[in-house]
Amino acid sequence: MASEEELFANIDALLEEEPQLPPPAERARLREAAGITQARLAQALKSTVQTVKNYENGRSEPKPPRLEAYQRLLKGWAAKYPAHAAPAAPAPVVAPQPEVPQTFTRVPTVEQDETEPDIGVAVKPVPEHPARPAGRPATSSRRPAAKQAAKPAVGPRFPHGPLAVLDGDGSAYAVGGVVLDCPATTVPELVGWTLRESGLGAAKLNRYGKDSDPLIVLTAAAAVKLGLPERLEGHEQRRSLRLPEDHPVVKQVAKAKWQLTQRGFGPWARIYRKAQGRDRQCVQLAVLSWDALDERSWPGVAEMEPADIARVLGVYAQRVITPRGSTAVSGLELMTALRPPTKAVQDPATGNWVSGYNAGSLGREPMDPAPPEATPEHPVVVNSGWTGGFLNEEAYQWVRSVGTLSDEECTLPFAVGLDLNTAFLAAAARLVVGLSAPDHFHAPKFNPKIPGSWLVDLSHIELDPRLPSPFTPDGSRPTGPAWYQTHTLAYAQELGYDVHPIEAYLRRETGAYLDPWHDRLKTAYVGTLADMGVTRDLSDTEFLAAMEHHKEKDPGLAAVLSAIKATVKGGVGKLRERPQGKHYKEGETWPALARPTWRPDIRAAVISKARVNMHRKLNNMVKLTGLFPLAVLSDCVVYPSPGESPLDFLPYAASGKPQPGGFRLGPTPGLAKLEGVQSMLWAVDLMEKGLNPARHIKGGDAVLDEGE
Repeated sequence: MASEEELFANIDALLEEEPQLPPPAERARLREAAGITQARLAQALKSTVQTVKNYENGRSEPKPPRLEAYQRLLKGWAAKYPAHAAPAAPAPVVAPQPEVPQTFTRVPTVEQDETEPDIGVAVKPVPEHPARPAGRPATSSRRPAAKQAAKPAVGPRFPHGPLAVLDGDGSAYAVGGVVLDCPATTVPELVGWTLRESGLGAAKLNRYGKDSDPLIVLTAAAAVKLGLPERLEGHEQRRSLRLPEDHPVVKQVAKAKWQLTQRGFGPWARIYRKAQGRDRQCVQLAVLSWDALDERSWPGVAEMEPADIARVLGVYAQRVITPRGSTAVSGLELMTALRPPTKAVQDPATGNWVSGYNAGSLGREPMDPAPPEATPEHPVVVNSGWTGGFLNEEAYQWVRSVGTLSDEECTLPFAVGLDLNTAFLAAAARLVVGLSAPDHFHAPKFNPKIPGSWLVDLSHIELDPRLPSPFTPDGSRPTGPAWYQTHTLAYAQELGYDVHPIEAYLRRETGAYLDPWHDRLKTAYVGTLADMGVTRDLSDTEFLAAMEHHKEKDPGLAAVLSAIKATVKGGVGKLRERPQGKHYKEGETWPALARPTWRPDIRAAVISKARVNMHRKLNNMVKLTGLFPLAVLSDCVVYPSPGESPLDFLPYAASGKPQPGGFRLGPTPGLAKLEGVQSMLWAVDLMEKGLNPARHIKGGDAVLDEGE
């Protein structure tokens, strides 16, 4: 039978994050004072453990009564053995908090008063006008606190939030306007200070997950102070984006018995030691002057003041996840953080709690794709000699033939572009994907509820040439048998066509793996837009007006919104990360294949559903308005219009409400916003040249979004 300490450790691990319970130290004191015997402990926890089992097996409510039972036990002990019997601890030294500008005002939380207890970290006052290093431009991101998004909440375990931006004078700017004094002059000292004294980090997003490692963002001045180059110079270093192994800082890290991941010391460096028990020892560094914050995902952030950078990244960390690399990396990390691969399960033989598979996750081990789901260079394809073709589920890149334009369409004065908000995110909602390895079937009956890849001939289906085919990314008619993801074929059935698969690779275990990922990112996207004045209760006219100037109100929140959108696109793209480097040879493995999240079939499912959603709206627009699109690029569609506003051609009922089925304006994923307006003559000219008006409708080159 398990010992008293093991049983208490088990129940403590299960209830670790319950805020209603006393902290672990108090629970340990109560148990010691109570002198509970092993037999009594087993009896007291028997029902609790059984309830936990029921909860894990899905046979009880999300919040089972185990918490209340354990609370009653603790309260009984607390009444019998009050804490005042122990020697009183000395009062903590409270660091004074000077008055600071509104931009950096701290927002107290339930767990935190306006003065912060000293945990061994000096808290610096924020200067009224922080000195700006030479060459750093002023930013327009300083705004009254009332107009900013809510500050990320902090808790007792991480009193200073998830991250800090370190400047060259030793000031570490954390969230909520806190400025810490960091005495570190080397990278190992910085890592030690971060883990032991800074109070930085973030709680796990799932009860079976892990806390987020603290992030330290280094300004150029801080990087130089720590012995790092301001920029990575030289062709070799710029190409690989990492320090050479013989660099003094890399040697310092190794000498201090810290480790770097296989990516080495690059713009996003992860420095760690093996975990001791449940305590992780890992710090994430981001070097601003090494382009850690991509301008496309984080527009203008790298040039902001350190306190403003901390605010922007802090809002993202609160709403999405503490950044651990590019937004694509963060998107993938968020999937795992919300669906951890393992959880604590009880070994029936020993009664001990061990690590086991967490149902609904992708598990700990990578999984080989079916040959048609892989890329041509994948070992599964090269080693098997597969020549049967591949899935081609990609986003739309379609331009309508000029010859199909009617005289009436050509005489319309404007071409108006509509963009669907985070179309891939909308497609991820309630998306059932495969969780197990693929099984091969010959001549199976098509089932729209089974995720997988099907070989089907759809070349007999003839659709209106004024619309793109829903079955191919370029909108052309299929020419013979091809591999399709389940959603594409389900849509063919929806349109009234028979589907007769020749063969298929299907997965028996399925689940809505991306649901928590979708829900968190949707909440982040909608909430950030609302903070910028674009709320759900606006009329369509008010929505268009609000979207026209929403980025100007707060450049910091505009950057957060951009990063959220990039997290969606990049996260989906990372599910099928290709090999990088000119020295790669076909048939070799590459690092991404070692991840359980290398799942090209899930990526195909998201993009297939997004493309089908787009075609369904295009088809319904024809039925509701008689209008046909001029071009589609991923989630952007261009229509001919009698006016410069989408209100001039979108379908509305007599009551003024939008007609269901077509494109609708709004701030939530899957609804549309105005992308741009040009003249119809301009659009036709591009179409005649074979160019896509949807790419340029905004007034510049749009970024091609293929989920890569």
